[in-house]
Amino acid sequence: MKKILIIGAGFLQAFVIRKAKEMGYYTITIDKNPNSIGFNYAHEYEEIDIVDQEACLKYAISKNIDGVLTAATDYGVLSTAYIAQQMKLPGLDYEVAKIIKNKYMVRRTLFENKVDDVAQYYEVSNIEALDEISAGIHFPVMIKPCDGSGSKAARRVNSILELESACEEAIKASLIGKALIEDFIEGKEYGVESFVNNREVHVLGVMGKYMTNPPNYAELGHCIPSQLGIEEKVKEVVRNAINALGINFGAVNMDVLVTKDNRVCIVDVGARMGGNLIGSHIIPIGTGIDYMASLIQAAVGDSIELKTQNPGRNVVTRLLALESGKVINLPNLDEIHEKYHVDIYHQLKVGSVIREYQNNLDGCGYVVSVSNDIREAVKQAEEAKKLIDIGIIRENNRKQSF
Repeated sequence: MKKILIIGAGFLQAFVIRKAKEMGYYTITIDKNPNSIGFNYAHEYEEIDIVDQEACLKYAISKNIDGVLTAATDYGVLSTAYIAQQMKLPGLDYEVAKIIKNKYMVRRTLFENKVDDVAQYYEVSNIEALDEISAGIHFPVMIKPCDGSGSKAARRVNSILELESACEEAIKASLIGKALIEDFIEGKEYGVESFVNNREVHVLGVMGKYMTNPPNYAELGHCIPSQLGIEEKVKEVVRNAINALGINFGAVNMDVLVTKDNRVCIVDVGARMGGNLIGSHIIPIGTGIDYMASLIQAAVGDSIELKTQNPGRNVVTRLLALESGKVINLPNLDEIHEKYHVDIYHQLKVGSVIREYQNNLDGCGYVVSVSNDIREAVKQAEEAKKLIDIGIIRENNRKQSF
């Protein structure tokens, strides 16, 4: 059995761990959280902080692994690339990984290579730096941590009066202590999932996205088909971006904005499988491609086939972005599953504290709806999510709308 190390063992990584095990690989995983759900599915696990590259490498060497990957989290990208480089395993070039992990460097590379036309971008590591650049900033702008994930501390800023507090928040949320200031683009957001193997770029799917209202811009769900008329243009921009950034291997998750005049602007790039069930459910169901299998096989150097195994279907997901409060009782989720023909994945239990939904990390799980009719899939997902929310009895019943 070939040994594969999966960096991260949270809820979303658990799908990859289970898949690798089902495929006959010896699965090893690491995470600093001792209660990581993925530990339950791996052959072996260890409590290690996935951002500690040297600790991750030392453990990988001790296990004599044949491959390494991370999925659905930006925090494992650098350690994964570092291990692959040091152990001469298939993987993303480490220097490229360092660029991808810094949103400012990504933005600069895309602009310099004329991939898109977002020309205003600044990197700041302290509030004093704003004195030098604030006079030249054209509002509105978007502020985000340079190495952020899940829309945390990302917000639109309309004037100089809001700039300092937004930058302060983004810097505080950044592991490297830096914030990106860039043009705010008015448009509709889409997700794009790609896979690079032997430097050949395969754009697997374009997904429609459901987002919260301003100012937070957090994801509420996805759908395939995207119902976007210029998918081919989006795919071309994504390919150009991947080539400009030098991404040589593995999964690539991107968010793009499409404006009313059909400009395509890249919002974010992740050198890993998308989160929020993109890799585990949305791409496989929506396209018929066994995405996770290909990622796993490529990571250990086995041959892959990126072919559709079956015709893709209409798929819609909704994050469980719920009214905040402490859970006293849960509704009968099996009944909701049966009534709306949806799959429900969640981490809710009596005593759970549901946070006010401001970014993806505040979600409590997912609803997945599949139908021959996209409108029916949307309706089923929305109704099921609504019934779950209404059915939860809480200590705190303050209403929250999205």
